[in-house]
Amino acid sequence: MPQTYVFLHTSYGKQRKKNAKPFAVSSNKLSFGPFENIGALSEEELVVHYENQSPFLTVNTLERTIEVSHWGNIAVKEAIQMTHSGAKLKGSFSRYDFQKDGRSGQSAVKSYKTYLPASANGVYYRDTNGNISTSNMNLMRDFVDLDLRPRFPLFGGWKTQYTLGYNVPSYEYLFSSGNKYVLKMHLIDHIHDNMSIDEAVINIILPEGSTNIELVTPYSVKRHQNDLMYTYLDTVGRPVISFSKQNLVENHISDFTLKYSFSKMSLLQEPLSVYYISLPQRLELSITNNL
Repeated sequence: MPQTYVFLHTSYGKQRKKNAKPFAVSSNKLSFGPFENIGALSEEELVVHYENQSPFLTVNTLERTIEVSHWGNIAVKEAIQMTHSGAKLKGSFSRYDFQKDGRSGQSAVKSYKTYLPASANGVYYRDTNGNISTSNMNLMRDFVDLDLRPRFPLFGGWKTQYTLGYNVPSYEYLFSSGNKYVLKMHLIDHIHDNMSIDEAVINIILPEGSTNIELVTPYSVKRHQNDLMYTYLDTVGRPVISFSKQNLVENHISDFTLKYSFSKMSLLQEPLSVYYISLPQRLELSITNNL
């Protein structure tokens, strides 16, 4: 039987299973074999224990809301809960010691990069305490490079949650022919390198009066019941199309297609409502003598 090789991410590894011999260790490569007199279809478990100081970020939940407006704008909001799923931190944490000795936080996540569409504007990054100012935005040719730095470094087992939002012009993603409209956007975006998302929930809010809604996704998803959302001056409510998907990675970044019908006359509904509400009311205040 030829040799079997196991490659590790670090240069340190040791075998815990003593009966898998012969074996040799060289830097980050473990070599086993060659083996002789092995029975057909035989197998044996091998356990390798090794150190890895690399951080492991996992997005536990992503709620991505896309609100479509026919007045030229699409608003995107992402509510993200994230965990450092690497080896848990033992003992207490001292920010003073952490800043004094950079080696103490090798496995900590200090910052990470998120990529937004090149036309993204009005970007905000906040949590329950308010705006988080520790972020840097760089405008690249094909995307916006957003360097996010949490309020505190993330060690193994630590969690953080935040909201990231931005606007994009609708003409880049919304196409129409008469009363027929097609929306094409990413189902998810790049959150961090080598990302792993446990569950993503996507909500798409269409303008009031949208009908004949048809959703096409690049892979199978779990559809939720359509809902209605009411905002200022709405009468029948805005359709909300919702679906979810579990266990997403970088390769799942693909476009969905949403087709619907919308009468352009419906655009006048809210402006006319504002007009009629603001009309001055004539009151008859004259005094008459009925004697």
